[in-house]
Amino acid sequence: MTVLVVSGTGTEIGKTVVTAAVAAAFRDRRVAVLKPAQTGLVPGEPGDAAEVARLAGAHVTAVELARFPEPLAPETAARRAGMAPVRPYEIAEAAQKLATEHDLVLVEGAGGLLVRFDGAGSTLADAARLLAAPVLLVAPAGLGTLNATALTTEALRTRGLECPGVVVGSMPAEPDLASRCNVEDLPVAAGVPLLGVVPAGAGSLDPSDFRARAASWLAPALGGHRQPG
Repeated sequence: MTVLVVSGTGTEIGKTVVTAAVAAAFRDRRVAVLKPAQTGLVPGEPGDAAEVARLAGAHVTAVELARFPEPLAPETAARRAGMAPVRPYEIAEAAQKLATEHDLVLVEGAGGLLVRFDGAGSTLADAARLLAAPVLLVAPAGLGTLNATALTTEALRTRGLECPGVVVGSMPAEPDLASRCNVEDLPVAAGVPLLGVVPAGAGSLDPSDFRARAASWLAPALGGHRQPG
């Protein structure tokens, strides 16, 4: 696993925290996190890549390819700002360069898998295909996640992309019935293993506490020691 793309079933579901947890679990490796398009922030504000590095530790190199000020899909945000969009080949080239200097490169997408990056309709899936990289899927815990997760994994299979598994990005401390059932049902709906459950609020932990606990949230395939069930 040299390059791992991290996508989700939607936005604000914990992709950055999951990316940070994977980076923290591989703290004995040289890790880079690549954010192709950061939206909704002005220059000088810390973005998602910087947040991963803050939580995961000094072994992480944070790289951001483009930043657009409005909190919109990358293609829309770039067009409205009068800026050049990020193209899949640029994402692939940047990830491949980082892979020559790091043991693991984590490419964190924006929103869901098929969010448009440019006017041609290119998506994160196109970059993953150029990289021949697996796509880790982050999903929410609650009602509705089974359908969204199944649709996303179906889209990955249709494009010939490998999905090693799904991670619940934010599990409530007191989960409702749907959230509890979804932990068991997600791998069935997705057709891939459940590789982690990250607790809600994990991103607010002190970084040292986050690093100490990250491996307990993730399965061995992601550098952790969480067992199914």
